[in-house]
Amino acid sequence: MSLSLDPAAQDLLFRQARTANTFTEEPVTDEQVQAIYDLVKYAPTSMNQQPLRIVLVRSDEARRRLVQHLAEGNNKKAETAPLVAILAADNEFHEELPEQFPYFPQAKDLMFSDRSVREQSAKFNASLQVGYFILGIRAAGLAAGPMTGFDADGINKEFFADGAHSVLAVVNMGKPGENAWFDRSPRLAYDQVVTTL
Repeated sequence: MSLSLDPAAQDLLFRQARTANTFTEEPVTDEQVQAIYDLVKYAPTSMNQQPLRIVLVRSDEARRRLVQHLAEGNNKKAETAPLVAILAADNEFHEELPEQFPYFPQAKDLMFSDRSVREQSAKFNASLQVGYFILGIRAAGLAAGPMTGFDADGINKEFFADGAHSVLAVVNMGKPGENAWFDRSPRLAYDQVVTTL
C-alpha cells in the first residue's frame, strides 16, 4: 500500500463519493457545517490567505433569491436540497493577512495593494478551498452537489452587492436521496496525466 489513509476513508472521500443530484429531507445542522469547516480550514492556501467565504442559504426567501440565478437544470436541485452553500472568494482577504501570515506582515501592502492581483490570488486560493470543502462534506458522511451553472453577475449583485466577494460555486449538501447519482464518468489514466522529465 502506497497510501497511509485507511482504505475505507479513501473510498468515503474519493472512490465511492459521487456528486449528488437528489437528497433526502434530513436536515444539515449548523454543528455539521462547523465541523466541516473546522476540519478543512487546515488545508493549505498560498501565504495562508484563506479567502473562501461561505453563505449558508437556509431561509425560503434567500433560496428564492438564489434559485432565480441558477441554470434551469440546477433550479430543482437547489430548491429541494436540505442546505445550499454559496462559496465565494473574498477579494479583500488581504485585510486579515498581517494576522494570518505574521511571518511577512508587509505582504498586505507590498503584494496585494493592486485589486486585480488580489482578485486573481483570491480566486485561485478560494477555488482550492472549494475542493477542500467538498471533501469535508464527504468526510462528514454527507453528499455534495457542486454547481457552476449560474449567472455569476446575478448572484454577486444579489448576495455580494458591495463587490468585496465573487461567487465561485454553489454547493447542495445533504444525505443522498433516491437515484442520486449519474453513472460514474471515465477518469484519465496515470499515463495520460503524469509526465516525468
